[in-house]
Amino acid sequence: MSKSSGEEEVHSKNSRLLVGFEDHECKEEHNRDMRNNSDAYDEEEDEDDLASERQISVGICSMMKKSNSKPMTQIMERLCKFEYISVVIFPEDVILNEPVEKWPVCDCLVSFHSKGFPLDKAVSYAKLRNPLLINDLNMQYFIQDRREVYRILQEEGIDLPRYAVLNRDPDRPEECNLVEGEDHVEVNGEVFHKPFVEKPVSAEDHNVYIYYPTSAGGGSQRLFRKIGSRSSVYSPESTVRKTGSYIYEEFMPTDGTDVKVYTVGPDYAHAEARKSPALDGKVERDSEGKEIRYPVMLTAMEKLVARKVCLAFKQTVCGFDLLRANGHSFVCDVNGFSFVKNSMKYYDDCAKVLGNMIMRELAPQFHIPWSIPMEAEDIPIVPTTSGTMMELRCVIAVIRHGDRTPKQKMKMEVRNALFFDLFEKYGGYKTGKLKLKKPKQLQEVLDIARQLLAELGQHNDCEIEEKKSKLEQLKTVLEMYGHFSGINRKVQLTYLPNGQPKASSEEEDSLKEGPSLLLVLKWGGELTPAGRVQAEELGRAFRCMYPGGQGDYAGFPGCGLLRLHSTYRHDLKIYASDEGRVQMTAAAFAKGLLALEGELTPILVQMVKSANMNGLLDSDSDSLTDCQQRVKARLHEIMQKNQDFTEEAYQKLAPTGSPSLVNSMKIIGNPVKTCDQVYALIQSLTCQIRKRLEDPKSANLQLYHSETLELMLQRWSKLERDFRMKSGRYDISKIPDIYDCVKYDTQHNSSLSLDNMLELFRLSRALADIIIPQEYGISKLEKLDIASAYCLPLIKKIQLDLQRTHEDEAVNKLHPLYSRGVMSPGRHVRTRLYFTSESHVHSLLSIFRYGGLLNEEKDEQWKQAMDYLSAVTELNYMTQIVIMLYEDNNKDPSSEERFHVELHFSPGVKGCQDDENAPMGFGFRPASVENQEKQEDLGSLEDLSKDEPDRAILTEPLSIHRKSPLIRSRKAGSMEVLSESSTSSRNTTYRLFPSCSRQSDIKSSGLGFEGCSMVPSIYPLETLHNSLSLKQVDEFLNKVCESRSETLTKTLKSMSTVFDSQIQPSTEPENPERSSSCQAPPPQQQQSPYWYTGGPPSTVSSSERSSPVAGESSSNFGFNNE
Repeated sequence: MSKSSGEEEVHSKNSRLLVGFEDHECKEEHNRDMRNNSDAYDEEEDEDDLASERQISVGICSMMKKSNSKPMTQIMERLCKFEYISVVIFPEDVILNEPVEKWPVCDCLVSFHSKGFPLDKAVSYAKLRNPLLINDLNMQYFIQDRREVYRILQEEGIDLPRYAVLNRDPDRPEECNLVEGEDHVEVNGEVFHKPFVEKPVSAEDHNVYIYYPTSAGGGSQRLFRKIGSRSSVYSPESTVRKTGSYIYEEFMPTDGTDVKVYTVGPDYAHAEARKSPALDGKVERDSEGKEIRYPVMLTAMEKLVARKVCLAFKQTVCGFDLLRANGHSFVCDVNGFSFVKNSMKYYDDCAKVLGNMIMRELAPQFHIPWSIPMEAEDIPIVPTTSGTMMELRCVIAVIRHGDRTPKQKMKMEVRNALFFDLFEKYGGYKTGKLKLKKPKQLQEVLDIARQLLAELGQHNDCEIEEKKSKLEQLKTVLEMYGHFSGINRKVQLTYLPNGQPKASSEEEDSLKEGPSLLLVLKWGGELTPAGRVQAEELGRAFRCMYPGGQGDYAGFPGCGLLRLHSTYRHDLKIYASDEGRVQMTAAAFAKGLLALEGELTPILVQMVKSANMNGLLDSDSDSLTDCQQRVKARLHEIMQKNQDFTEEAYQKLAPTGSPSLVNSMKIIGNPVKTCDQVYALIQSLTCQIRKRLEDPKSANLQLYHSETLELMLQRWSKLERDFRMKSGRYDISKIPDIYDCVKYDTQHNSSLSLDNMLELFRLSRALADIIIPQEYGISKLEKLDIASAYCLPLIKKIQLDLQRTHEDEAVNKLHPLYSRGVMSPGRHVRTRLYFTSESHVHSLLSIFRYGGLLNEEKDEQWKQAMDYLSAVTELNYMTQIVIMLYEDNNKDPSSEERFHVELHFSPGVKGCQDDENAPMGFGFRPASVENQEKQEDLGSLEDLSKDEPDRAILTEPLSIHRKSPLIRSRKAGSMEVLSESSTSSRNTTYRLFPSCSRQSDIKSSGLGFEGCSMVPSIYPLETLHNSLSLKQVDEFLNKVCESRSETLTKTLKSMSTVFDSQIQPSTEPENPERSSSCQAPPPQQQQSPYWYTGGPPSTVSSSERSSPVAGESSSNFGFNNE
């Protein structure tokens, strides 16, 4: 059949991709002929010639930008390869300006709305010609209205975030009830606490805002349609929009990744992950400028959701957004007609599915001989990695927060009715304690202080028992900074039924009868800019522990970890205690780890879990255990003796014989005389600061982090007053505060050149090196008792993390068809990062040191590790305890050799004068002696650290004890960076992050990170042990947990009520490798730990994965994240 004169052929050869028709009558005639072909041709004509006349015309009716897009062109070209299908593209001019009667005639219509498209005309055309519709046209009206989208989703039983609609419609005032609070909005009676999302009801309006709580820094993230490399921007504006109609919905914490799902019919769904636009607003693009997306595998439940969405909206080709949060998947947007970009596999699949669908529907009426091809559509299971290669399966790190401003505290007993009213208002009587951090709450405390001071000013003899000086200090601190932020100040109130049991050193008044409240005001302790840099740099360097993450980690685009995370093979959860400095450290670390940009607030809200974790990482330092109180009393007694330390004192104070303790005791000699020296040095310091203040040149001097000389003087004057009590004795509990302050000023305010600052640093450090570690126990038994009181929940959580890792099979794996270039496509790494304060780090280390994990006499590596830890004087900022779990796929799953555990440690940031006496460890992942002898020529971890095509097939076995091929590049004064060696350094250990070689260069310049002269560098990770079995570690952790059961009643009185009220029997599936002791704990521990209890829908999922698995609903592991 000859081509119509108006027909333009776009593709040659066998493609039948046509653009428009001028002679519409000709086209109609052509179609009539085609439909009646059995009558139109002679029966003797060749069957092949007959078949060539039978063409199904597929019309593409959309705006030119969409019709000519690369995905559309690629798919239509493939569709034309179907023998009986031809494609005609409706010209945009015809669509916009011609009546539908003059539009090309087609048998099947692909038509969809976009900006400027006349959907009404398309609907009229469909009524006129009645073609097979790929995407229903009437439903596209609903897709343009988010209210209708959510209604349909709800009717179909598809999970979506909790939401409410605010209609600003003058005809329906009952739907426009909005009450805005500081940290919440109430929409028609439905309350949404920040963070929440505000979406315009029109789906065409992409200006979606996310509002953050004041505790995370406030403000909002403003999302918009991509402009260049931006998709959102952070704004300090915290109030919601006052014009227009919106949907308000609960914010879903997705760990920074969104999933886009693309259906082609109800039985096909392609899914891709991309970085959430709400995270830092920067669009990740490849070398061609395309947004980087990674295919991911959908779970069975998510595939069912895709089917439901496709059928409910009657859109064969349909895109929608999935949020994977808290172990569930929620649909948050349906976009209608949408193709995947830049995926040849998708183009093939899409054309095949559409072609088969069209032929199945239309071939019978056209009498076209066609049958559905029999093909296996299922994706094959990916084989595991060959060879005896170890796969990294789990990384658990417990990390102390970064550099902070000095913590300050003031205590006062209050009896005024206004304070009792406040205590009652916020439910203080329920537990006898109250913590006030929110701006509104702090404002109320400030108002009370102002009111009482005003009354005192008017009537000196009025009955206000609170001391004026304390009230003034309370007022001054709360008025600092000119605004409130819950991350830098807090007030704690504790109910005292009979008043203070005894007067503190600061109190002069005689004891009063009746109940009172102990008000503790805490301020300072904020993460400094240096602390942020430390955390971010450590996050960057942390990537180097993951396969493919080697090379210069700073901005390296092909980092294995980044790809691992974006493809959902990285199951990452970050936890932090409720302190602002800890949360901000976690956010800054995540920023470096995942190469994010911009403000920390959006990262904190989306990536860091910190609320209501039942004591996992928080500890109430004001509620000491009995054991800790006894230890502190003994410490004070020993340190108050005005004589040189005797042999008896050494035995009493350092029974473990720790070299760091013994050295500090030698420096001190006579503790009282040393305290005299420290007190005199503080007096000298305050005197020097006062003189500087009197000097007009330096009176307005700005110190580090916007501190003034006045504030610095206040800090030191308070220590001067508090350190020496009125009795003349010293308050030993102030020594950590003194060291804290002098460390801060030596590091950050050295430009003041104050006399004797270094001497004060030396002496207070020696005192602190005794007081701080020994407050967590003097004998081994005391250390264990106090440690387990602090971090028993964390120990159990770590045990659970290790056990769960090898149970995960179906989640967080790369789609196998896209795995070329990745050595092990099935690799799935679980990372759990716990950011906390000094107490938990000390406690966890004590458990590993003194809990009996290994026998020092029988294990040489453990003995060396214990000697190293004994020489460490301080667990400084950014201290890390890292546990890494590896799997040997060649070993039998039930074998003890299947899973290997390594334990690593770093004492954190380098101190001001650390380099001289820095203890030397044995490197990161050193080779063990026996393995060096046995396997001199075996493979190394180099095999695991490169992403090369087809590296999965390895013949060399790999020993977990081998050294890495990585050596250290020597960037003086920078955070120590890894570089890749061209040859394996087989005969030396290596370090993660260090810049200096093991023996020769141990002293580095200490100048800090490159470009940040005030930021000290961080000690490298040292391996404590690298050949533990998972069973060994599991049994050890069980033993630690069970040994606590006998003393739980005595040492955890404050937590007993929590256990009684919150514990439920565990529904957790038992691990077959778990020891029998865990399955049958002693009677005192019959019930599961309290973090096993289920929670509301906002809790973290049982598996804590980024995506759900069908059949796991019985698991009840969760932290309440309300």
